[in-house]
Amino acid sequence: QSTVCEKIMELLGQNEVERRQRKVLILSQDSFYKVLSAEQQAKALKGQYNFDHPDAFDNDLMHTTLKSIVEGKTVEVPTYDFVTHSRLAETTVVYPADVVLFEGILVFYNQDIRDMFHLRLFVDTDSDVRLSRRVLRDMKRGRDLEQILTQYTTFVKPAFEEFCLPTKKYADVIIPRGVDNMVAINLIVQHIQDILNGDICKWQRGAVNGHGRTYKRPFPEQAESSSVLAAGKRSHLESSSRPH
Repeated sequence: QSTVCEKIMELLGQNEVERRQRKVLILSQDSFYKVLSAEQQAKALKGQYNFDHPDAFDNDLMHTTLKSIVEGKTVEVPTYDFVTHSRLAETTVVYPADVVLFEGILVFYNQDIRDMFHLRLFVDTDSDVRLSRRVLRDMKRGRDLEQILTQYTTFVKPAFEEFCLPTKKYADVIIPRGVDNMVAINLIVQHIQDILNGDICKWQRGAVNGHGRTYKRPFPEQAESSSVLAAGKRSHLESSSRPH
């Protein structure tokens, strides 16, 4: 899903804009992996920790961060080291934007988070392609083939079937063939351009607070609310952003 989001950013020309000035930004669920205990980290280094389970993510921090972004606040997002399986002390500053592309394998799993999105995209890629990309990626990170395949059969595939695949029913749009499906991607790009141009304005928030008021984000140049879009995917393997 990250490759689809990056393609969208490229077509919108937002990847060439200084980060603080961007109207569209990408935020990854991978940034919100939990801090592991010493025992969990030792298992992770051996490929024996399940990073594809919903409990692997800090959902409270994820929800709080997204809520702050929707409200137009500048936030600090954790930086995760995929080699050592640890959260770094450094953070990434995320500035307010009109459209947020939130991507990850389980972005639709938690209802509180799922309900915040205006448009839900599910990226569907062939299983052989996903597996081959995962193998090549993890081998570049110094992991041996046996560990990669063992982790896939032990954790990745079962978790995909139990947790990821069922969330496909929540998608508004399914994108077959991933980044190769330029027809679908161009339609999404046009939709975002309509939002940025004001042709689609004042979207109703998908989530409301306890007082029934919608979240609104003041923006220096316009008073319209920001838009949060989520890009989920069919498998844990399709994107190079998948750390484990």
